[in-house]
Amino acid sequence: MEERMEILSLLQNKKVLESELQILTYGSVEIRENNSNKYIYVHYREEGVSLTKYVGEYSDDLYNLILNNSIKAKELKKQIKEISKKLKQLNYIEEELNPEVERNIDFAKRNLVQTIYKQAILEGVATTFADTENIIEGGKVNNMTPEDILKIVNLKHAWEFILNKNVIISDTNFALLCQINKMVEEGFYYTAGKVRNVPVTIGGTTWKPDLPIESVIKEELEEIFNKKMSDIDRAIQLLLYTMKKQIFIDGNKRTSVIYSNHYLISKGKGIIVIPTELTEKFKDLLIIYYEGKDKGEIEKFIKERCYISI
Repeated sequence: MEERMEILSLLQNKKVLESELQILTYGSVEIRENNSNKYIYVHYREEGVSLTKYVGEYSDDLYNLILNNSIKAKELKKQIKEISKKLKQLNYIEEELNPEVERNIDFAKRNLVQTIYKQAILEGVATTFADTENIIEGGKVNNMTPEDILKIVNLKHAWEFILNKNVIISDTNFALLCQINKMVEEGFYYTAGKVRNVPVTIGGTTWKPDLPIESVIKEELEEIFNKKMSDIDRAIQLLLYTMKKQIFIDGNKRTSVIYSNHYLISKGKGIIVIPTELTEKFKDLLIIYYEGKDKGEIEKFIKERCYISI
């Protein structure tokens, strides 16, 4: 039992380190000039493949940030390697994914740009599909605010995190929920990933959520997992519960969508995403649900209009 707990602890630490590494922009810096302007690109390796990514217009701050990130990335990789070594010593063998789960992961990856674009629209981010695709691929956009760009970048990192093999086989638990919010809100709030301790208001309604209590959240999540229901119904319950609870200071809808999809994908049962043309309808139903006036409409809406099976 002690050995099993040690393995679980090591795997959790490894996931945290890998997520921190994913967020960093690092590598060998190249400065390119065009029409007297300077632009920064980085060269790096990912799974043995050499890649190049555009970072931004040159500034001393950005240049130094990348240099510092490269030092930090080296240390993170060292720690990940040490954890992998310890896991090997404990005779840990990675679980093989169910073929249905592998197909689901591939499907989610193929549709990642579309999914992130729809999530961005749900959050009111002023973007187009083309701009979203450009940002995700590391390109440059000129007609968006830095805040909106960062929201899309953070969504990319959070989705890539849950689609990692070691993460998808992990439990869809409270710790994972917090980690997703931390990634979604990276660069916005220093309290990202932590249960909020201040009141929040919801646009479009006078209803206000109570202050969340960690122990209660864990108990209520456990209740959802213990109920007898289909995987898609459970994923919808997780989505709506975490949205209404407003556990974090911000980014609750983005966090909830990714969190519920982790569960659904881990079962090989598809994905949930709100279509752009139905954003306002979903928001209207969500307000009714928040206010306790919903009679099952939003669950039916999500299942019939927002769920994509494999």
